[in-house]
Amino acid sequence: MLSERTELTGLFLEKPESVVAITGIKTLLKLQIVGIKKQPSLKTRCVCVFFNTGKDVTFVVKVDSTNLTRKPTMKWLKGKWMDLGSKAGKHIQLKESYDRNTKIYTYEMKIVKVVPGDAGGYRCEVSAKDKCDSCTFEITVEAAEQEGQADILSTFKRAGAGEDEGELDFSALLKKPEPELEIDVWELLKNAHPSEYEKIAFQYGITDLRGMLKRLKKMKAVEPKISEAFLRRLESAYSVNKGKKIVLSVEVTDPNAEIKWLKNGQEIKPSAKYIMESDGNIRTLTINKCSLADDAAYECVVGTDKCFTEVFVKEPPITITKLLDDYQVVVGERVEFEIEVLHQDITNELSRDDKSSKYRFKKDGKRHCLIIQEATTEDSGMYFVYTNGGQSKGELIVEEKELEVLQSIADLTVKSSEQAMFKCEVSDEKVTGKWFKDGKEVQASKRIKISHIGRFHRLTIDDVKPEDAGDYTFIPDGYAISLSAKLNFLEIKIDYVPRQDPPKIHLDVAGNLVSQNTIIVVAGNKLRLDVEITGEPAPTVCWMKGDKPVTDAEGRVRVENRKDLSSLVIEGAEREDEGNYTITVTNPAGEDKANLFIKIVDVPDPPENVKCTGVGEDCATIIWEPPKFDGGAPLKGYLMERKKKGSSRWTKLNFDAYENTTYEAKRMIEGILYEIRVFAVNGIGISAPSLNSKPFMPIAPTSEPTKLIVDDVTDTTCSLKWLAPERIGAGGLDGYIIEFCKEGETEWHPANTDLIERQSYVVRNLPTGEKMDFRVVAVNMAGRSPPALLGQPVTVREIMGEEILGRRTRVFFQGKPRPVATWLKDGQPVDEKKVGIRNSNIDSILFIRSAEREHSGKYTLSLKIENMEDSANIDIRIVDKPGPPTQVHVTDVWGFNAALDKQSPYKEKDMTCAPKFTAPLVDRSVTIGYSTAISCAVRGFPKPKIIWMKNKMIIDDNPKFLMQNNQGVLTLNIRKPSTFDSGKYSCKAVNELGEDEVECKLEIRGNIRVH
Repeated sequence: MLSERTELTGLFLEKPESVVAITGIKTLLKLQIVGIKKQPSLKTRCVCVFFNTGKDVTFVVKVDSTNLTRKPTMKWLKGKWMDLGSKAGKHIQLKESYDRNTKIYTYEMKIVKVVPGDAGGYRCEVSAKDKCDSCTFEITVEAAEQEGQADILSTFKRAGAGEDEGELDFSALLKKPEPELEIDVWELLKNAHPSEYEKIAFQYGITDLRGMLKRLKKMKAVEPKISEAFLRRLESAYSVNKGKKIVLSVEVTDPNAEIKWLKNGQEIKPSAKYIMESDGNIRTLTINKCSLADDAAYECVVGTDKCFTEVFVKEPPITITKLLDDYQVVVGERVEFEIEVLHQDITNELSRDDKSSKYRFKKDGKRHCLIIQEATTEDSGMYFVYTNGGQSKGELIVEEKELEVLQSIADLTVKSSEQAMFKCEVSDEKVTGKWFKDGKEVQASKRIKISHIGRFHRLTIDDVKPEDAGDYTFIPDGYAISLSAKLNFLEIKIDYVPRQDPPKIHLDVAGNLVSQNTIIVVAGNKLRLDVEITGEPAPTVCWMKGDKPVTDAEGRVRVENRKDLSSLVIEGAEREDEGNYTITVTNPAGEDKANLFIKIVDVPDPPENVKCTGVGEDCATIIWEPPKFDGGAPLKGYLMERKKKGSSRWTKLNFDAYENTTYEAKRMIEGILYEIRVFAVNGIGISAPSLNSKPFMPIAPTSEPTKLIVDDVTDTTCSLKWLAPERIGAGGLDGYIIEFCKEGETEWHPANTDLIERQSYVVRNLPTGEKMDFRVVAVNMAGRSPPALLGQPVTVREIMGEEILGRRTRVFFQGKPRPVATWLKDGQPVDEKKVGIRNSNIDSILFIRSAEREHSGKYTLSLKIENMEDSANIDIRIVDKPGPPTQVHVTDVWGFNAALDKQSPYKEKDMTCAPKFTAPLVDRSVTIGYSTAISCAVRGFPKPKIIWMKNKMIIDDNPKFLMQNNQGVLTLNIRKPSTFDSGKYSCKAVNELGEDEVECKLEIRGNIRVH
């Protein structure tokens, strides 16, 4: 009999009721499981099965891995903790499969020929990182009941009666037959007292009392048991975050009942971690600071009754604080990817099932490393690391290592029965290779020996024969190069005549020679120069370096002499070992000498004087000087690296050697301090890094000033006005330079020697009547901006006449949407026949073409946006030549003189006034990172000094703030504000007549995230 149930934090759409399956009756069991809410990565489903006792039964679980980062793990358990994976065999068979199209894993557990020993509770658990799901089921096996209630006696034939086993008890049939009534004997037994069982059995002819009691006990067990000890049981499962506390609570019937709490079957004792409380009928167990060890099954026991639950402890998200770096290596080098996480006591999520893999994982506190001991080209690609709190990636580029031939094989001429040895040396001691003779591979034998020791490959032929002559080739495995030499067999028949042979030196250093008798040795390497010597009698050998003999038989530089061979050995070659060497051999028959030049090569010295000569918005120009010593080999170029100041992480700027000593570094961030260092590269290797350059900051000049206009012209001056550049950047704005030149010329002359901060300037001492071009340039620490030019030349001449021909008044404003501008004169709409008006998005201009006395008055500009309105007043006074004096009379006469008294035709109006803000600052609330501006307007004469303050502190020349004053309209621009820029901003205007101040509140909001 099989029954299934599911228990896991309410994740199941449908929970089937427990059922009883009798042998021979097919039972349908249905179970549906859904994935974790908001994380639909895990979906499981148990497939329905039919089976009989003694038949096979199969359980199927399917997992959707569409949103999973790795293969899920499945466990089949019996009871609470027994893993069926260790019991798999002929009786219990486990199988799994994967569909690549649907990305569904299928897990099967098959029980072959179910037996009573298979009865019990089972559970399957599937997990993938921080996602998990499980389902439980029970198997109960019992004997089958025969069909037909009328033949009830045949069901209970005698058992255990030897030869009579299976026969009916006819004594029961001697009773007088009762009328046939449809009575359910089993219902009667279930409702009867145990003391009446024997009476009922005798009445209905049941003789197998033991079998009756067994069946009756199993039938009662199927009925659901109603708890009398608990009013409210534990939930089926609980979930808690690691480090938090959880409270398990039950309600018992008896307020005085004693209870026990068990964890995985072991009783829990009260402690600081486990707190047990009793409040009336409520019993609680509090688990403080939950750890992974608290992830277990818990029981609450009251007398003989108990209830169960499971607690799942979730680990916190793993946040990556240090991301993966990119690497570029050659084949065989070691690669170590490294990340750092926020917490040190987390479980290492980096793992790999393939224990024999060359990938190795290491954890050191917060550091997690992936180590590739010897990289190959197949390891190139993007590497990703995933945690439940983030991810990172790094690129690995593995390049083939070039193979250099340090010593090639040389042609040999040998005599019969002598030994021939071909020897070559390559740069990589791990490289293997094959030897060929006339295109056929040479096989080792007793006479032919092939050896590979370090970087040296040797082919030795003992007892040379004529058939050994030919072309020999060595081909390294994996490289498209070959080394060839010829073996010449010399067969000489000489009658023996005792005589003396003059000495002879046989040099075989073809692989080391770069020119005649020059040997190249890399610093730090060992040089062993074997020189073969012949002559009878044995000659005497003398080695010289320059004019000093080399006679030591021991030490770093020594000479080793053997029969027919003299060797010069230099251990750990140094630069001082470079020079001319001479070997001289002498015997009574003569003398022979050979000159050699040993050249020591090394990596070059570091480059010098690395510095930045120019910067741009995201780039910088770097120059340096070549190293003083090139290592004895030509320089191939340079490698550059950069880092942010204060950081320890260097980033490569180029992977191939760069030949020039001037480099333009790009893709940098404006306003960040950087440092650069340079490596020199030659054929031997890479030098040590140069000293770091002085910190520099990529900064771009501003854009050109805007709206350059001519404000006034006289016979020798020209007044210019303009607005600030649209883009200023991190370098700020230091000031402006004004330049002029005559029309048709190309040489520009500066009008000011020092930078000016205001946005207007009067160019003086200009030639009258000449046509002049003007331009304005903005300057900051990055240099000059592009110039702002006038559209046409300006004639330097003052316009004179009997009256003022015209007047233009320009008023700037701001508002959104575009305000409606209306002009009034003395409270009445202006007459557009006498006054011209032109409006734009940012200003309104009032034109008086021909000024007359009647144009004098108070003009008002009114701005309106829906129900909001603002206004500004302008007093215009039209002046003319003075009229004749009035009330002229003689006050005194003396001699030829007379004193007169008169009254002026008009009185000059006093225009001076203290500063007064006509438009206040307005409170604003803006989003962090978005540039903003606050504005106000002021009037006063003499022109007041403007002071901007934040929280009563004067704002200095911080490039983040740009202050503008355009004809009394004051603007403070704040570039990319942060929460630190929130506060109260105020603007103060001061002149000799007084001062005025306005203020507003600026709030910087964080980014709004929409879920």
